[in-house]
Amino acid sequence: MRLLNFLRGGEGLTLAAVTFFALALLVFPLGLLARVGVTQDDVFSLAPLSDALASRSVWRAFTHSLESAFFSSLISLVAGTGIALAIGLTDIRWKGVFTFLLLIPMMIPPHVTAIAWIQAMGPSSPILRSLGIAPELGTTHPLYSPGGLIFLLGVQHTPLVFLVVLAALRALPREMSDAARIAGAGGGRLLRRIILPLLAPTLIAGYALAFVSALGNFGIQALLGIPARYITLPVLIWQRLASFGPSVLTDVAVIASILALLAVAVILMQMLLLRNARSTLIGPPQPPLHIRLGRMRGWTETGLALLVLGTLVLPIAALVATALVRTYGLPLNADTITLDNFAEILFRQSVTARAFLNSSLTAATAAGIIALGSILVAHFMSSPRRTVRSTGLGIATLSEMTYAIPGLVISIAFILAFLKPLPLFNVSLYNTLGIILIAYLCAFFSIALKPVSAAFVQLDPALDEAARISGACYGLRMRRIFLPLIAPAAASGAILVFLTAYNEVTVSALLWSSGNETIGTTIYNYEDGGYTTLAASMASVTVVATVLLMAALDRLGRQAPRGVVPWRM
Repeated sequence: MRLLNFLRGGEGLTLAAVTFFALALLVFPLGLLARVGVTQDDVFSLAPLSDALASRSVWRAFTHSLESAFFSSLISLVAGTGIALAIGLTDIRWKGVFTFLLLIPMMIPPHVTAIAWIQAMGPSSPILRSLGIAPELGTTHPLYSPGGLIFLLGVQHTPLVFLVVLAALRALPREMSDAARIAGAGGGRLLRRIILPLLAPTLIAGYALAFVSALGNFGIQALLGIPARYITLPVLIWQRLASFGPSVLTDVAVIASILALLAVAVILMQMLLLRNARSTLIGPPQPPLHIRLGRMRGWTETGLALLVLGTLVLPIAALVATALVRTYGLPLNADTITLDNFAEILFRQSVTARAFLNSSLTAATAAGIIALGSILVAHFMSSPRRTVRSTGLGIATLSEMTYAIPGLVISIAFILAFLKPLPLFNVSLYNTLGIILIAYLCAFFSIALKPVSAAFVQLDPALDEAARISGACYGLRMRRIFLPLIAPAAASGAILVFLTAYNEVTVSALLWSSGNETIGTTIYNYEDGGYTTLAASMASVTVVATVLLMAALDRLGRQAPRGVVPWRM
C-alpha cells in the first residue's frame, strides 16, 4: 500500500526518471569507454592498455602528466593552505574582498589564464615593452618549459585548495584551540599541534582535488606544453584525434581510459588516506578563531594584496593591453592603442558572435537542467525511505566521480556513445550542440548538487511530514514548500554551472564542429592560429562577463544559506 501511494504521488516515477537519465549520462558513456580499454575482439583483455603504455609517446605523456600534476598540486596545496589560514584564522581586514578576488582566477578558463600569462611575461608583452623591461625579442618565453607549465597549473588550482581548506576552518570546533591558547601555546605551536593535524583529511582532499584538476587541464598544458615539447596525456589525445585515421577513435579511447584510470586511482587513494587520517572531533562548529596579528596584520594584508596583484591584476592587464594594440608585440601607447580588435570580434567576425551565442545557450540550458535535477536528487538524498535515500546518494556519488574524470575523457566517452544515431529517434547528436550540452550535464552536475544538498540538510524534516499528513502530493510539496526554500541555493548552483560551462574548453575541445563553436574553442583556435590580439580581445570580454556573473552570484548569496556562495564570510 505504501509503495502504491509512493508511485501514485509521482515521487516514484520521478525517481525512476532521474535514475534513468543518471544511468544514460553518467554510466553508459563511460562504461563504453571502459569497455574499449579492457576488451579486444569483444573479449576481456588488458592488451589494449598494455600496448598503449608500451608506446614511447604514450608513456612519455603519462610520466609528464604524473610529474606536472604531482608538483603543481604541491604548489597549490602550500599556497592555498597558507592563504586560507591567513583569511580564516586571523584578524585581517577586508576578508570578503580578498576571498572574492582570489577566487576569480578559478572561474577564468585555464586557456585564458595561459594566454594572459604568456602575454604578461613574454618578450612581446605590451606592458613590459611599455616599461622597457621586456626580455629581448627572439628569446625563449620563460613559461615555455616544464617548470613554467607546472608553475601555472599550481597558480590555476590554488583557489581550489584555498576554498576547501577555508570551508574546513569554518567547521572546526574551538574547544581544543581555546584550551591550547589558555595553556600558553603560541600561534606557531597552535598551528603545528592542533590546527594542521585536525586539517589533515582536508589537506589530503585538497591535494587530490588539485591533482585531478591538473591531470585533466587542457588549456594550460596545450598552450605551454606544445611549444615546450612537453606533451601530456590530454594534449596527446587532442593531437591523436586531430590526425584522423581508421583506428584513431579506438586509439584515443584507450589513452583516455588510461587517463580516467589514473584519475580514479587518485580518488581511491584519497579515500584510503582519509580513512586513516580521520580525526574525531567533539563539539559543533563554532565561530572561527580570530588570532590577532598585531604589527604583522599590515604585512599580511600587503602580502595578500601583492598576491592579488601578481596572480590577477598583472595577467589580466596584459591581456587587455594586448587586445588594445594594433599588432601583437607593439608597446601600448597613444599611437598603438585601438578598439578595432574588440569591434572585430563583437561585430564583424561571425564565428565569435556564433560562439558567444552557442556558449550562452548551452551553458544556460545546462545550468537550468542541472539546477532542477540537483533539487530532485538532493530531495531524494534526504528522504526518510532508505531505498530512495540510497538511490539519491548513489547518483550523487556518480556525479562526484564524473566531475573528477578529466573533461577530454568525457568527450571521448560521449563520442563513442553518441556517434551513431539514437535508437527509435534515428537522430544523431554528433557534430551538434546537443552532444556538448549532454556532456556538460555529465561533467558539471556535481557543482550544483553541493550547494543544493547543503541547503536541504538545513531544512526541518517536519515540513515534509506535515505536508504529507495534510494530503499534499509530491508535486504540490515540491512546488509549494521545497522550491521556494531551496531556490536561492539552486540559483547559486546554476550560476556556478553557467560560469564553468560558459568558459570551458576541455569538454568541448573534441566535440565542437563548424557552426557549433564555443567561446573556449574559439579563443583557443585564435591563439593557436596566430591571431593573438583577437584571442586577447575575446578573452577580455569573457573575463568581464565572468566577473559580472560572480558579482550577481554574490548578490544572490545574501539570500542563500551560509556556505552556498564560497567567498561570503
